[in-house]
Amino acid sequence: METVKLNNQTKNNAEKMLNKVPEITLYFWIIKVLCTTVGETAADFLNTDLNLGLTGTILVIGILLIITLIFQFKSRKYVPSIYWLAVVLISIVGTLITDNLTDNFGVSLEITTAIFAILLAVVFVVWYKVEKTLSIHSIFTIRREAFYWLAILVTFALGTAAGDLVAETLNLGYPLSAIIFAASIGIIAVAHFRFKLNAVWAFWIAYILTRPLGASIGDYLSQTEGGLGLGTVITSAFFLVAILGTVIYLTITKKDVIK
Repeated sequence: METVKLNNQTKNNAEKMLNKVPEITLYFWIIKVLCTTVGETAADFLNTDLNLGLTGTILVIGILLIITLIFQFKSRKYVPSIYWLAVVLISIVGTLITDNLTDNFGVSLEITTAIFAILLAVVFVVWYKVEKTLSIHSIFTIRREAFYWLAILVTFALGTAAGDLVAETLNLGYPLSAIIFAASIGIIAVAHFRFKLNAVWAFWIAYILTRPLGASIGDYLSQTEGGLGLGTVITSAFFLVAILGTVIYLTITKKDVIK
């Protein structure tokens, strides 16, 4: 009995020490949308304004992402600055993967949306088969964290494809697309809080939907055709400052630390 208690205590200590993701609060969703918006506008800025091209941009951001994830995996606890920097970079990479397939290889948005939807389903199936859970409240091993970041990467690629499909291919425009995706997230929230939709599935569905929501907002603010024409520099800078301010606030207050 004593051995069991010691093992349970060790496991609890490990969970507390190694859980490296934030608590799901309003702050989480605010920063998530901000990150997805930056992912869209920053990718356009690097690709078009700096003339790096899709391949060059993927290479530069990919290297930065790998370096950031090394620090993230080495960290023994949730560090807001490292975690959210990884989310910003992975949002840009996810956007670029979809854009590269569409623009350089001519793969239609319908096909890329279907491919990434299937790939995400495969990631979830394998993750659950290996770990028996998809909950982000149990990310306290390297393997679970690897599944977590892989799933996030695919959700960004899927969200980019689905968002572009709705806004551009279906010609609904950026404002209407943003409303549609925001309303969809609202429906998921009601389904969870009112009708007891499984918390894990509610989280991941909402996580996917925030990507096209943020992308639609970013495109509406930055693009001249169909948008306000603020440009990618101003839009990216505004949202990066907002992210930085929120992350600093959370670092000081620790309001999003899982207890």
